[in-house]
Amino acid sequence: MNLIMHNEYEELKVLMRLSSLNSQKAISQDMNISVGKVNYIIKALAKKGFIKIGNFINEEDKTKYRYLLTQEGRTQKIERMKKFVEIKKAEYEMLERELEAYKAHCGDLNI
Repeated sequence: MNLIMHNEYEELKVLMRLSSLNSQKAISQDMNISVGKVNYIIKALAKKGFIKIGNFINEEDKTKYRYLLTQEGRTQKIERMKKFVEIKKAEYEMLERELEAYKAHCGDLNI
């Protein structure tokens, strides 16, 4: 996977988690990456117009933020999901062909 695709995939993973996880720390733990990297990705998503960042108005702790997916963010999330599903399907099909070739070469060992 090239660098651009890797970055798009990480952005997609963050976009997918923003609806269910409410903090950068929770996202970082779920994705097993640093909070700083999550923050960097979230800022990039906001700069691209995929999300809006706002404070919780009725919250005592004004350092808490909420992340709202914009219409462009929803569109990008769907498009990226489609793209990566296609990539994973192609990888799966390639692995199936390799397995079949291996079985043909080695003889069917009831695999």
